[in-house]
This record gives sequence, structure tokens and C-alpha cells, in this order.
Amino acid sequence: MPDTADASLYFIGNATMLIRCRGLTLLTDPNFLHRGQRAYLGWGLSTRRRTEPAMDVSELPPIDLVVLSHMHGDHWDRIAKNSLDKNVPIITTHHAAQRLRRQGFDNALGLEKWEDHHVRRGDATLTVTATPGRHAPGPVQALLPPVMGSVLDFGHNGQVDLRLHISGDTIMDPSLQEIPRRFPDIDVGVVHLGGTRVLGVLVTMDGMQGAEWVSLIKPQAALPIHYDDYEAFTSPLTDFQHHVRRMGLSHLVHYLMRGETYHLPARQEGAPRRPPTSGPV
Repeated sequence: MPDTADASLYFIGNATMLIRCRGLTLLTDPNFLHRGQRAYLGWGLSTRRRTEPAMDVSELPPIDLVVLSHMHGDHWDRIAKNSLDKNVPIITTHHAAQRLRRQGFDNALGLEKWEDHHVRRGDATLTVTATPGRHAPGPVQALLPPVMGSVLDFGHNGQVDLRLHISGDTIMDPSLQEIPRRFPDIDVGVVHLGGTRVLGVLVTMDGMQGAEWVSLIKPQAALPIHYDDYEAFTSPLTDFQHHVRRMGLSHLVHYLMRGETYHLPARQEGAPRRPPTSGPV
């Protein structure tokens, strides 16, 4: 049985992470565009990348599963489309799965809200549950693709050793209140920030909403991502830090730079959870 001491999250950039636990390797929202290249968002909209990803797509290890929050060019780009193994399983929204299958990714699977998907590798298990997300308020939502968050339950033999929740590109919305009711014991929450605006309307959480999300979800630890990689982002990380301090949540938040690894608090059998730590690769 793989040792859970290897449980980790490697931050590549934007919303792209490598998550490893119990011998399983997941890739989230694959975005490998380079500084100066444009991500295309539909309806003639695009945004230029400000940063370099910490890893090139050619450097990825073998991937067991991709979790994709939605179909936007800063979450699934042309490099991912052209370079990832067409046989890799991808868990995402129905909207994105249909487009991915047209691109030749036949193992793309769309989930409804609260629907889950199970993976087993020997004794290791993973359950991915789709959670609510709302990319924009009011009629602007019609201009944007459907989005989902996800809860990732890693375990073995029916026991959950590690529970992560990834917000996806959402704004704060009443539908999110059901998440902590169904999943009250989240170990690590990954929050997408940025304060992206379309037609002047907020479509991803800014610093204030991100702090409200941490307060609502109540993870044992929170990791902010998706906040400075693209020109469309209007809310810097300092906004989130300010509101986290104001709400007394600073002790929950860990900050990762691209290329850093966060060691996840997965339990070994019969042992208590160890505290999460972060540091460079």
C-alpha cells in the first residue's frame, strides 16, 4: 500500500496543480501557456498571461485523472488540448465533457451537481464529487460556461484519509452553503480568486469574497490560487490577505508560490492527521 506520507499538492500556476495521494496523481485545470500568450474565453474575449508556469506539459508525470472545473482558455488551453494523452480520464461539467470528446478525449466524463465518480487503484480509492459553482450573477451567467467545484476524497478500504475541496471559478452564491453541510470536515480548501470581471461584472471571487468562502467552508487549511497569472484579474492577493486578517482567518491560510509543494495532511492507517506544511520543491 503506498505510504500517505507522500501526499502533496504541487502548484504549477493559475488553477493548475498536481495532487498526489496513495499512489494516485491528479492534474487540475491544465493551463501551460507561457508569459505573453493569450487565453481565449469565448465571445471574442481573451486575456494575456503575466507569468510562466512552473512546469512544462512535457515534464508532467503519468496522470491518473484530470479534474477540470470548466471550459475556459485559462483552465484548458491549446497546449493541453494538443499535448495531453487523449486516453486520460477527465472529470468535469457536461458542457466541457462534450467539447473534450469532440477534441478526441473520449474518457471525458461530465458530472451533475452532487454526482460523484469513483476511482480505485489497488487498495487506494478516490471519490470526486461535483459541487455547486456560479461563474457570474444574473444574465451575465449566460455568457460563461457552466462551472463546478469538486470535493476529492482520498482513502483506502472505505476510509477517507484526506478530503480536499477546490472551489472552481465561482463567486459567492447561496448555493455554496450546502457544501459545508454535506462535507463538514474538509482538510484543505483551495480557493480560486482573481476578481475577474466581464463587462464590469465580477465572475471570480475577489479578496473579500475569497475570505468569506474560507469562513463558509471552514477547511482546516486554505490555499489561495488563481489570482495573478492573467491580466483579467483585478483583485491582487493583498486584497485577500487584508480580508483574511480582518476576519481573523490568517491562521488557516497558507500561501504557495508557483513551483512550491504543499504537504497534505493525509492520515496513515491508525495515525492522527499530521499538520499540513508548505515549502519549495
